[in-house]
Amino acid sequence: MQTTIELNDHLLAQAQILAERERTTLNRLIEDALALHLRTSSFRHRPALPVYRGHGGLTSSVTDSLTHRALLDAADEEDQA
Repeated sequence: MQTTIELNDHLLAQAQILAERERTTLNRLIEDALALHLRTSSFRHRPALPVYRGHGGLTSSVTDSLTHRALLDAADEEDQA
């Protein structure tokens, strides 16, 4: 598809130099830059995740909640009860 865009002269000159240096076309350089921007900007517009604001927490048997092993042990105790 063809379209016309207006670019700042300085920006265009820099892009042309970069395209030459990378041995690609200006068109390909602009397409790649636009695709990258669209991919990364989609992360900024993700919906907020729901947050549980209820009461509760870890069981009292979890003495060291900073270790993975303590959480697994507590889960095993709950399964056996």
